Amino acid sequence: MSPFLAQAATEPINRAELLADDPLWLILLKAVVVMLIGPIFTVVLIVGERKTVGRMQNRPGPNRVGPFGMLQSLADAIKLPFKEQVIPDTADRKIYFLAPVIAVVPALIGLAAIPFGGEVTIFGERTVLQLIELPVSVLLVLAGASIGVYGIVLGGWASGSPYPLLGGLRSAAQVISYEIAMGLSIIGVVLYSQSMATSGIVAAQADGGWYFYLLLPSFVIYIISMVGETNRAPFDLPEAESELVGGFHTEYSSMKFAMFFLAEYSNMVIVSAFATTLFLGGGMFPFFGADAAINQGWWPALWFLAKMCVILFGFIWLRGTLPRFRYDQFMKLGWKVLVPAALVWLLLIATVRALRNASDVSTGQILIIGGVAIVVVVLLMLLIPEKEIPEDEGHVSTTGGGHPVPPLDLKVPETTPRRRALEAKRRSEEKQQAELSPQAAGAPGEGSKEGESHGDL
Repeated sequence: MSPFLAQAATEPINRAELLADDPLWLILLKAVVVMLIGPIFTVVLIVGERKTVGRMQNRPGPNRVGPFGMLQSLADAIKLPFKEQVIPDTADRKIYFLAPVIAVVPALIGLAAIPFGGEVTIFGERTVLQLIELPVSVLLVLAGASIGVYGIVLGGWASGSPYPLLGGLRSAAQVISYEIAMGLSIIGVVLYSQSMATSGIVAAQADGGWYFYLLLPSFVIYIISMVGETNRAPFDLPEAESELVGGFHTEYSSMKFAMFFLAEYSNMVIVSAFATTLFLGGGMFPFFGADAAINQGWWPALWFLAKMCVILFGFIWLRGTLPRFRYDQFMKLGWKVLVPAALVWLLLIATVRALRNASDVSTGQILIIGGVAIVVVVLLMLLIPEKEIPEDEGHVSTTGGGHPVPPLDLKVPETTPRRRALEAKRRSEEKQQAELSPQAAGAPGEGSKEGESHGDL
């Protein structure tokens, strides 16, 4: 086996010590690889998404450039830098140029704290497949995913156009709503693993089981929140083409538009890698222990990428399956469903951890108590009487419930009050002109008569 692929010796050295011992050339190599993961995945994902959605919709998808259309993204990447840059006259040029950079840079560096695998040897140097290891790596990844939204907000505002502005405002409301639910779901993982380091969370899952089934509500809340966080269908309200033309990037073209595209797909990669780290055991292969040969060396990196691809396929599946949410439905899901559910689940996790730490309560007893509590809550919900609908509200709505609808016998008026006022004003002006016109016409006639009389004299 070559030194590049050689498995590292099993000496008990901490991950932080291995990373601190990395030479400068290895740090630069890792940084370049981390920066290239986003663009490479973007090129592959665009073609994969178009082919997959085309298959779901019974059409071929891209099939012109390269074998089976696989080089379509590469052709688009070459074409976009050479397209004309159209800048609106009303744009704030400095922020207009800065917004795509703010969106794409955090998306490219967010993978620095993700542990892609265990200990390996690269060109004879022992290291781990991770760029940096911090005690608060979870907060670093979460902050990187959040900062990118500022680029969308500033891009919509700096365009000087109403549709991008609406898209930017929607994005601001969206990130506030779903960032809270995502953070609450991550707090449950931190409480259960008792670590905020990404490598510590992966190690805790190696000993006690993966969190996607141990903390199933947190996993479901995170999956929904990450779709809303990345502005992907069915939560792509900031760029709803049926309502806002193109949303926040309506006025962007050429390479700046490509940077927004790169930021979107890179954020998809980040949240997928984060979900793999938090809930799917990182680079561990299921049904085998951490000491198994299949979970040593470079194999964990392969399992990590496979889990990421499964989650990324979920993004594509959602886009080809579900229609876009209405904006009020989207906000209701975030504030009235996800956030309360995350708070209740977080309270339950904290209670269970406190009971296990303070007393000798077994897992079976905790499950029995939790099951009884769930049954009681369900019975109480069933005993709550249904809301009575008044008789005057019992009519059947033809376009959905809860929103005003026009009556079936609606008659469109022939004119509007404003038009009537303008018509009255026009008539009064015509009347005044008609009254003044005879006087203006009679004045020259009188003068001519006087002139004739003076001439006779």
